[in-house]
Amino acid sequence: MAVERTLSIIKPDATARNVTGKINALFEDGGLRIVAQKRLRLTEEQAKKFYAVHAERPFYGELVAYMVSGPVVAQVLEGEDAVTRNRAIMGATNPANAADGTVRKAFGLNVQENAVHGSDSPENAAIEIRFFFSDLEVVG
Repeated sequence: MAVERTLSIIKPDATARNVTGKINALFEDGGLRIVAQKRLRLTEEQAKKFYAVHAERPFYGELVAYMVSGPVVAQVLEGEDAVTRNRAIMGATNPANAADGTVRKAFGLNVQENAVHGSDSPENAAIEIRFFFSDLEVVG
C-alpha cells in the first residue's frame, strides 16, 4: 500500500455539536495523520463550486445550503491507503447503516447531516485538497 493523502471535511452539524476533536481522534486512532487543517465558513459560491459534480441532482440546493449553514473543518489526512482507510473510518453515508465504531454511526444525524465528507478516490482527493489548501499549508 502507498502513502496517500485525502481530504476530510467535518461538516456544520458536527462542528455545531463541538465533536471535532472526537472525530479527529477516530481518524488518528485509525492510522491517519492530520497534515493540514483549517476551520472556515464556506460561502455559497464556494460550496456550489466544490459540490458542482452534484449540480444536476435533486439534493444539490439543500446540500449547498447545509454546507454554508455553519463552520466546517477542512483537513488533509495522510497515511497508508488513506482514501480507503478514511472511508472505512467514516462509515456508510446513512448513519443508520454505518458500522459501530465509525464516525457516522457515532456522530451522524441523518444522510445529509452525517458529520463528515471524504474524498472518494485518489484523483478526487488531489482536486479537493487543492480546492482548500496550497502546497505551503500541507505539512507532512
